[in-house]
Amino acid sequence: MKFVDEAFIDIAAGDGGNGCVSFRHEKYKEFGGPNGGDGGRGGHVFAVADPNLNTLVDYRYSRRHEAKRGEHGMGSDMFGAAGADITLKMPVGTIISDAETGEVLYELLTPGEVITIAKGGDGGFGNLRFKSAINRAPRQKTPGWPGEKKNLKLELKVLADVGLLGMPNAGKSTFITAVSNARPKIADYPFTTLHPNLGVVRVGPEQSFVVADIPGLIEGASEGAGLGHQFLRHLQRTRLLLHIVDVAPFDEAVDPVAQAKAIVNELKKYDQQLYNKPRWLVLNKLDMVPAEEREARVKDFVKRFKWKGPVFEISALTREGCEPLIHAIFRHVQSEQRTENEPVEVDPRFAGDAPA
Repeated sequence: MKFVDEAFIDIAAGDGGNGCVSFRHEKYKEFGGPNGGDGGRGGHVFAVADPNLNTLVDYRYSRRHEAKRGEHGMGSDMFGAAGADITLKMPVGTIISDAETGEVLYELLTPGEVITIAKGGDGGFGNLRFKSAINRAPRQKTPGWPGEKKNLKLELKVLADVGLLGMPNAGKSTFITAVSNARPKIADYPFTTLHPNLGVVRVGPEQSFVVADIPGLIEGASEGAGLGHQFLRHLQRTRLLLHIVDVAPFDEAVDPVAQAKAIVNELKKYDQQLYNKPRWLVLNKLDMVPAEEREARVKDFVKRFKWKGPVFEISALTREGCEPLIHAIFRHVQSEQRTENEPVEVDPRFAGDAPA
C-alpha cells in the first residue's frame, strides 16, 4: 500500500431545502389556511479518527466530497427530510487545516473521535410559519441556507512515543525489528525505508510504547537531498528521539562523528522545537567492532561529538544491549505521561471558581 501523509480535498455540506407556499384545499373548506412546510436541513460532513487507517491515500484519488441537500417543504404541513450526512474516515493523528490560509482547524488525536468539519444549511420556512392573526393567508417563504464549503489540507503526523533518527543504513529498521512487532524492509543499500513504520514494543504485561522509524536523513536534506525533510513531521509528536549512529561503517573514509553532526544540524534547520526534544545517543553495530576496541571507540566518539546526554551501546542485529535500552525508554515515557496527566494546582482562594 502506498504511504501518503498529505492530501488536499474539497468538501461541501448540503444546502437546506426551500420552504413551501401552500393552502389547504378540502371539500367544504373554502378558506383552509396555509399549510406549507419548512425545508429540511442539508447534510453535515463529519470526520472520524479511525485507528485501522495509517495513510491518507484514499483522499489522494478522491478529492471532492459532498453531502446531500435537504428536501423542499411540501403542502399538507409536510416538512422536507434532512439531507444525508457523510462521514470521512481518517487516520489518528490527522491535522485538518485551511488549504488557503494554512490555519489549523482540527486535530484527530483520539481513536473514534468525531468532529463536524462542515455544517449543512438550515431549511427555509414555509408559509405556515408566517401565519398570524393579521396575516391569515401569507404567501411568504424563504429559501434554504447554503451549506458550508471548504478547501482543506490533510496532513498526517503519526502518534508515537519514540522516534528513530539517523543516517541511511544506520540500523534503524533492524533495531525496530529487533524490539517490536514491525517488519520493515531491510537491505544492504541506503534508503531501504521509504515511508514511516510504526512498531509496538512490549516491555511487560500492559507495559508498552510505540516506536516510529522514518527514512534516513543525509546532509543537505533541507535543500532536498535524499528524501529531504519530508517525513520529519512524524517525529514532532514523540516524547523522545533516539539518534542511532553506525560506529562501524564499511567505508573507512566515512567519519561517524561528522555524519552525526550533520543529522543534528539538519534537525535544527527543520524545527527548533523538534531539536529541543529529549534525545538519546544510541551507538549501533558494536558487534562489528572487536571487543577489546569497543570502549576506546565509544569514548573517542562521545568526546569528539561533545555529547553530554545518555549514551547506549547496542547491536540491533544480535540484540545485544537492546533490553536495557527499551526498559530505560519505557521508564522515560512513563514519567512523561505522569507529568502530562498531573492535575493542575489551583490556588485555594479561587478553588470555588475552578471548573469541576
